[in-house]
Amino acid sequence: MQAITINVSGMSCQHCVNAIEGALGKLDGIQSAKVELSANHVFVAYDDSKISADTIKETIEEQGYDVV
Repeated sequence: MQAITINVSGMSCQHCVNAIEGALGKLDGIQSAKVELSANHVFVAYDDSKISADTIKETIEEQGYDVV
C-alpha cells in the first residue's frame, strides 16, 4: 500500500470535495481518498499494484481541478 499527498488548485467548496473523493473512490485500488479543502491537498492511500499515482492525478484533473 502506498500513500501520497497531492496539491490541487481550484477547489473551493463541498461540491469540489465530493467530486474528487467520489471519482477517486470509484477507482480500483484506492483504499481511501480524503480532501483537505483548507490546505488544497488530497490524501490518497492506494494499492500501487492496481493503480498508479499518474492515474490518480489524471482522475483529479478530469474532474476539472489542477494538480500542482
